[in-house]
Amino acid sequence: MVRPPRLAIPREIKVLIAAAFVIALGFGLVAPVLPQFAQSFNVGVAASSVIVSAFAFTRLIFAPAGGALLEKFGERPVYIAGLLIVAASTAACAFAESYWQLLVFRGLGGIGSTMFTISAMALIIRLAKPAVRGRVSGAYASSFLLGNILGPLAGGLLAGFGLRVPFLVYAGALVVASAVVAFQLKDARLASGAPKPAARPVLTVREALGDSAYRAALASSFANGWSSFGVRNSLLPLFAAAALSAGPEIAGISLTAFAAGTAVVLTFSGRLADSWGRRPLVLTGLAVNAAATAAIGFSTSVPMFLVVSAIAGMGTGLLNPAQQAAVGDVVGNDRSGGKVLATFQMASDSGAIVGPILAGLLADSLGFNWAFGVTGAIVVMACFAWIGARETLQTEAESPVPPAAPEPGAGPDASAGPGGTTIKE
Repeated sequence: MVRPPRLAIPREIKVLIAAAFVIALGFGLVAPVLPQFAQSFNVGVAASSVIVSAFAFTRLIFAPAGGALLEKFGERPVYIAGLLIVAASTAACAFAESYWQLLVFRGLGGIGSTMFTISAMALIIRLAKPAVRGRVSGAYASSFLLGNILGPLAGGLLAGFGLRVPFLVYAGALVVASAVVAFQLKDARLASGAPKPAARPVLTVREALGDSAYRAALASSFANGWSSFGVRNSLLPLFAAAALSAGPEIAGISLTAFAAGTAVVLTFSGRLADSWGRRPLVLTGLAVNAAATAAIGFSTSVPMFLVVSAIAGMGTGLLNPAQQAAVGDVVGNDRSGGKVLATFQMASDSGAIVGPILAGLLADSLGFNWAFGVTGAIVVMACFAWIGARETLQTEAESPVPPAAPEPGAGPDASAGPGGTTIKE
């Protein structure tokens, strides 16, 4: 079997990957100081937690509007506007004079976050050929992960100059990132070489829901949001203290172990998704994450706790690039799917909001083993959704559309990407 030549990642996507690092680095700058800054206004732990949740909540409720803006104005303008909104809201947080001002300013940042997140995903889908989507998704996720690892370290150092300083540094970094994206993506390929976003056919959410792969992606996105983003951040520190009698430093190490496991796997999972297919990687990632997450609740020692945390991170590293590539295959290079991508993002945000609440109730009433066990079961349910889903990575020879078929778009169910790759069920 002759191995196909390895395609290069487009320059425009490399710009987005670099911008993702700056964004994640800045987010990490403010993450460790935000609760302390909120408490400086003489509020309790619950109120400071609301400040953290406000960002995710506004991301969730604004996602449908963000998708509509994307379809109306196109990816690049919405991406840049989103970055500038987060920059302005973050700078405003630095000058907040009360708790309620901080809450409003931080919540407004979630609006901009939704805009640039959906736009970045849409740009990657449009610019990356199907054969490199997994690798591109892995590189983008790795960039975010690296920024999230380094950001809190730098944020802790900057906090020594005052709790407001990290917010100002993050705001400045976002302005620089938006300027780089504005100039580096302003070329013929985006401005005139490709159809304008408004001219491209729109894939509706209703049409996407007719695709088994998209339905499965929504299920796994919800489960991953519940497990990896929600329960991991909210319950791991509490479990370390209550069940293992460990201090906050062990909880921090466990989060680092999770990130390290994800980082190691991301070095190859994107390539495997482009060669083996999306579904095998998604199923493997979900299974590994489910088993490790359930095992956390039964950890009886710190070493075991750290090992299963790292293994859970490995599952996430297998899942995310393949899952995002599958959604990209469903939308395709030649269609606009702002609302489809927004719905996919909403599934993850919903899991991240609902998961900690329900898992916390289980932990209070039945114990941590039930909380982590039910979380693992939620992830297993997403596995069943993917078992019956189609594989979206198809070569021309595997495509159900014969070579002599009409041109893409000639029929109501015909839609193909570059090289004849079928992207719709």
